[in-house]
Amino acid sequence: MTQLRAVFFLSFLFLSFYAQSQNFEITGTLKDKTTQQPLEAATVFVETVKDTTLVTYTITNAKGAFSLEGKTNNKKVSVNISFVGYENYRKIVDLTEPKVDLGNILLDFNVATLDEVVVKSRAPITVKKDTLEFNVKSFKTKKDANIEDLLKELPGVEVDEDGKITVNGKEVNKILVNGKPFFGDDPTIATRNLTKEIVEKIQVTDTKTDDEAFAGEEGDKENKTINLTIAEENNKGVFGRVAAGGGTDERFEFAGIVNVFDNDRRISILGGGNNLNSPGFSFGEIRKFFGGGGSIFFNSNGSFGIDGRNFGGGQGIVNSRSVGANYADVIGKKVDVSADYFYSGANSFDEARIERENILPDRRFFTNSTTRSDGDTDNHSANFNFNIKVDSTFLINVKPAFKLNRSENRFVSTEESIDDQGERINESSTNNRSKTTGGNFENSLSLTKRFGSKGAFLKFRLQNEINRQESEDFVRSETEIFGDDPSIINRNQFTDGESGVNGYNLGVTYRQPLIAKKLFLDLEFGYRNDNRTRKRNTFDFDESSQQFDNFNLLLSTDFEGRNIRTTPEIGLSYKTDKLNLNFGAGYVFRTLENEDFLRPEFNIEQDFEAVELSSYVNYTFSPKMSSYFGYNLSNRPPEVTQLNPFVDVSDPLNIRQGNPDLAPSNNHSFYGGFNNYDFQKGGGYYVNLNGNIVNDAIITKTVVDENLVRSTTYENVDGNYQLYAGGGYNKSSKLDSLRTLKYGLGVNVNANRNINFNNDVQYASRTTSIGPNVNATFTWKDLFEIRPRYSLNFSNTTFGIDTFEDQDFLRHNLSLSTALFVPKHVEWRNEVRYSYNPNVAPGFQQSAWFWNTTVAYSFLKDKATVTLKVYDVLNQNTNARRTANANFIQDVQSTVLEQYFLLSFSWKFNTLGNKGETGDGGVFFF
Repeated sequence: MTQLRAVFFLSFLFLSFYAQSQNFEITGTLKDKTTQQPLEAATVFVETVKDTTLVTYTITNAKGAFSLEGKTNNKKVSVNISFVGYENYRKIVDLTEPKVDLGNILLDFNVATLDEVVVKSRAPITVKKDTLEFNVKSFKTKKDANIEDLLKELPGVEVDEDGKITVNGKEVNKILVNGKPFFGDDPTIATRNLTKEIVEKIQVTDTKTDDEAFAGEEGDKENKTINLTIAEENNKGVFGRVAAGGGTDERFEFAGIVNVFDNDRRISILGGGNNLNSPGFSFGEIRKFFGGGGSIFFNSNGSFGIDGRNFGGGQGIVNSRSVGANYADVIGKKVDVSADYFYSGANSFDEARIERENILPDRRFFTNSTTRSDGDTDNHSANFNFNIKVDSTFLINVKPAFKLNRSENRFVSTEESIDDQGERINESSTNNRSKTTGGNFENSLSLTKRFGSKGAFLKFRLQNEINRQESEDFVRSETEIFGDDPSIINRNQFTDGESGVNGYNLGVTYRQPLIAKKLFLDLEFGYRNDNRTRKRNTFDFDESSQQFDNFNLLLSTDFEGRNIRTTPEIGLSYKTDKLNLNFGAGYVFRTLENEDFLRPEFNIEQDFEAVELSSYVNYTFSPKMSSYFGYNLSNRPPEVTQLNPFVDVSDPLNIRQGNPDLAPSNNHSFYGGFNNYDFQKGGGYYVNLNGNIVNDAIITKTVVDENLVRSTTYENVDGNYQLYAGGGYNKSSKLDSLRTLKYGLGVNVNANRNINFNNDVQYASRTTSIGPNVNATFTWKDLFEIRPRYSLNFSNTTFGIDTFEDQDFLRHNLSLSTALFVPKHVEWRNEVRYSYNPNVAPGFQQSAWFWNTTVAYSFLKDKATVTLKVYDVLNQNTNARRTANANFIQDVQSTVLEQYFLLSFSWKFNTLGNKGETGDGGVFFF
């Protein structure tokens, strides 16, 4: 009854506030005062007169017209207009009448604002060439929100549970802070550890390299970059947080980050660790449950499991640790430098039991195995980026990168294979201990020189890579084959391995304008030389000397492979304010060489020639609507190990041999999309598609003999393809100043065809799947938030061979996220997930529940926080899962992270700002 009364009370409040709001519509047309020409893509927004709170906003169309619709409790509002290169406009409007027409509004041109309007304007959204910019103050979040929380409020931006960001369906693959990288390629380090309060603007552009941006080239049209612009008053000071926690079953986590900003100079240091299966660095704030979220997944046969990489269950226990540092600065007036260092280490442990049913065209057999593994890894990486602007027309970019790695692994397994009558065919046991150390150096040098003002440039690029890996492997194994010709293979061996890569890539591009700033001719030349070595010396144990001193030629390798590629290319590029069109064609001359120093008869040298194509077209109908399409034809050579006819018998039950007659694969890829987002109405939709059709695809071909020994080689086949189409619609409605409702729906369709071999019998498998989903978010400011989501997935797989039965699977996924922000200083969050599959295989559950909960209490002016979290409240985390395809059905049971309770404490500090006062900086937790 108490809960029912609470629901009625909240409903009463909801209706009361809703009834007090009044609808309004404000229209007008924007024109240049001198030319009387309409102004397209200007931002028009409505604010409250009292405190300039954003009510609604829109962008003018091609005719300069706009229509502002919304609801407000205010009798008067302020109408504002902002446009690059023009004076700002502001007018107080009386809403006594629900419809107001402002008529023609004339703006004066102001050249002084061309570069400053982006910084100074209060407009919630500004469109400037290929950049979409959001004003952070226009989008309300809770006071201690981080960047990820803020991005979720921006129109057209979506963030999933793992921190993956998409803008109108396009993935964001780079986050910059004031135009410079922040801890390499992991966007979540910035989005989950920097706070909203320090950021003034968020800019979204197509992803470009430094030299592409300098030369004015088109960037990566399939990915986006987000640049966080720090407010000027927040660009000097120290801020960060430290936290630690401990719990039941000896679970722990700790993390800390310190940022020192001094105008152009920026230094950040972070570190953390846990034994909660959360590798990498994160504070694990309560919106990100236990380091990366997680998902309940269903395998192709319909059984379910909980993804161990996300929820920490299902694939062992990992104790991880990390330390990092980031530095950015401007040296003098010409050198821009950024650098980062990152260390990550982990200790892992897992035990598994595997039961597998193998399907052949004429029979079936079964394999049962147990494994136990544990390992230690340490990785170091350092990246540097130097931009040297010699003058306004000449840029030198240097990007060296270093990596060091070390790992030690121990692996024990037993395995037996039986036929469909229950008779043993073979059995084996293995005890392996390995150690690997290595280093990698990569460097990229580019020189870009611009000529004149029409768009001409010359660019020189040189990239090189040096990689060295050394390994030591100790193996003790026993393999027994039964049947009419029984045999026993015992091995006690030591293998000393070395591998390396030494390659460089040279490129030269010249762009000649045919029509100034519109039509360009591109001439390119590329040369690539990759040299790969692999040496493995195997020694058998000598009982008399008690040493590994008997060289085993059969199991040893020593070869060197070279991939030499020369590519002349020509391209045309055409761009206007609305249309971008690119086409390029190249001709590949490729030489593949393999020199086997132990078996000279296996030496290979082959020459290939191929055409490569690239094309792209993008049309912007308006600031709200655009479409794009691209096509590429690329050529990919086989790996040296796939070409070498050497017979690898290191595993007596799984023998591999390369195929020297393999040809390179030709990949036809295409992609396209359409975006339409109405900023005024807070809603829009997008449609994306992509596909790959591969000729001469390289696949594995395995034959199993009567003793169940697998012999695998490689073949070229035609007919493989992967197709995808997806779309979504999102709508955000501000019900009033306190309540916001967001909802969305989407669907994705996949169609794949793969050519396979089953015991020398070729067949084609086709899989088609469709997955609709719906979601909603209702937020009552400073009170509560509810986020339900439902998805359905149906898949059908057919096989072009009578031996295999077609497969149909259906699965349902439902999740509910809740947050309660009362009483004051308390935050209670829950994440509940439910999955159901009516097609589950016998012996498996049809449904699964997973529930995490977190309660946080903030004190000392919200600078300190104590948090209690419970992982797997219902204690239903499963470590059993099943996978299936045309060749096998496999059940796996392995070590799982089980229920635990964790109590944490965190402290945040912030001296940013004009007065150096401690602010409300950071998302808390830990």
